[in-house]
Amino acid sequence: MFRTKRSGLVRRLWRSRAPVEGDGEADRGTHGSTGGCCMGKAAKVAKSNDAGSEAELKALTHSVLKKIKEKQLEVLLQAVESKGGARSPCLLLPSKVDTKVGQQSYSLPMLLYKVFRWPDLRHSSELKRLSCCESYGKINPDLVCCNPHHMSRLCELESLFPSDSPDSGPSSSDTGGTTYSAPVGLSDSLALQESGEPTHWCVVAYWEEKTRVGRLYSVQEPSLDIFYDLPQGNGFCLGQLCSDNKSQLVQMVRAKIGYGIQLTREPDGVWVYNRSCYPIFIKSATLDNPDSRTLLVHKVFPGFSIKAFDYDKACSLQRPNDHEFTQQPRTGFTVQISFVKGWGQCYTRQFISSCPCWLEVIFNTR
Repeated sequence: MFRTKRSGLVRRLWRSRAPVEGDGEADRGTHGSTGGCCMGKAAKVAKSNDAGSEAELKALTHSVLKKIKEKQLEVLLQAVESKGGARSPCLLLPSKVDTKVGQQSYSLPMLLYKVFRWPDLRHSSELKRLSCCESYGKINPDLVCCNPHHMSRLCELESLFPSDSPDSGPSSSDTGGTTYSAPVGLSDSLALQESGEPTHWCVVAYWEEKTRVGRLYSVQEPSLDIFYDLPQGNGFCLGQLCSDNKSQLVQMVRAKIGYGIQLTREPDGVWVYNRSCYPIFIKSATLDNPDSRTLLVHKVFPGFSIKAFDYDKACSLQRPNDHEFTQQPRTGFTVQISFVKGWGQCYTRQFISSCPCWLEVIFNTR
């Protein structure tokens, strides 16, 4: 039988759909997130049958995709097969079209997000649109971007400590969080301002254990990709830095950074989007209760976004007795991000300087 290019694209897209099983990284994420993230709750329902049978979902998806223009199918396929690594344009489709799977009704964008990224997705309130998208900031447009990789899941913070962690054994001490030890060399950020450099909103330092690798990266653009290996990557490429660290653990974690993270300055603060295939761990003063005595480390799963820094909160925070704050550089507050490995109360590593690969992001609050 003669097969059209359109039908071939539809078949390739269906083969590239997101797995429904709740195993792998998502399943391991249902236990110990030092500060917490909503993925633990989401992964447990991934195997549910609320979305209808596989056959029904396949028939509906094929029916929807066959109504999409061929060039739009190619855009969707590029985004899905590269897992967001390739720069794909927006996929603008009608936002008002509803589809029904089992007993549930979904908009067209929601259906595509469920099929190609998050089978456990229940409501649009769980999502955050990335700032690179044409539909970012628009309210109820007639056409909305349905590119699944122009979206992220919102990371919701929890207030209880987990009882265990998949990353390591029990904590070696009851610190209730982490204490701060300012790494040597961050005073370089002062020189950036005094040298007449264009105004930057943050600088980024990359560390492997206790050693800083490369120079500080000054950020002027609203968005920055920090990655090890990213197709068409443009930003801070960690893979190009020269490192003398021969540790097998460092080399293993370095290879897992992959697409890394996206750091974006938005009207309500600075957001971090985890583009990699492994969790990242974040500590920030504005993520926690202002009355807390120590800062928690928050686990952020692949595909999730978290508002890592809030300028308004940062300016109002006053902790005169907190060593964390008294040691901050004069240029602003600091956020620490570790790739793959966590630290703090639920991990054997008590300090971020024990983590194999991590970032120090220093915000300019002037």
